[in-house]
Amino acid sequence: MNADAATTRPAPDAAATKRVLVIEDEASLVATLSYNLRKHGFGVLAATDGVAGLQTARRERPDLIVLDLMLPKMDGLEICRRLRAESDVPILMLTARTEEVDRVVGLELGADDYLTKPFGMRELVARVRALLRRARSSDGPMPDRVIAGAIELDLRGHSVTREGAAVALKPKEFELLAFLAQHAGQAFTREQILQRVWGYDFFGGSRTVDVHMRWLREKLESDPARPAHLLTVRGVGYKFSR
Repeated sequence: MNADAATTRPAPDAAATKRVLVIEDEASLVATLSYNLRKHGFGVLAATDGVAGLQTARRERPDLIVLDLMLPKMDGLEICRRLRAESDVPILMLTARTEEVDRVVGLELGADDYLTKPFGMRELVARVRALLRRARSSDGPMPDRVIAGAIELDLRGHSVTREGAAVALKPKEFELLAFLAQHAGQAFTREQILQRVWGYDFFGGSRTVDVHMRWLREKLESDPARPAHLLTVRGVGYKFSR
């Protein structure tokens, strides 16, 4: 068996059967992540460099990927970019860096969440479970479309147009827009949005919502500085207006 793509099966009485691919070059962290994920009922795949990780993701089609930012042969940002062109698999990015730009780039490329090292295993498992719940709930029934001025959102087709022209959105941008549009007129705090769109109680990360709202305004509003649909509610958060 290829040492860079080993598989560990969950215990027979495991409550979950989802498979998580860990792409991480630090052997001790791979072992710790694998142990804790197995303990909570997940099947675990592992790859220790970027090329092997991308190959394993394409071949094995895991339910979720835990992806380190700094990897040999191919970094996590490039892996994320390539996977997002062909898959909506949830991606939890790990980074030892503290600069916000690294996290923002990862989110812009389509990562669903990130954790900064060092982190607790309980928090990682909670994030994994939340992302998988979010992925399952996104398959539920949704209204066909929402129209607001020049913006038309096709919820079933997962597409957006503005004045008839297609608008390319990252997966999390679309989820955020869809959530707000489905609750048009209702204001949500950043924490509520993080919980509903990112799928967990995100402590200290409300900046993530602001970044995604800025991106949406730049793509959808005629004047992003004076938005007509993606509105800031002072003292509360954001809402969608038709």
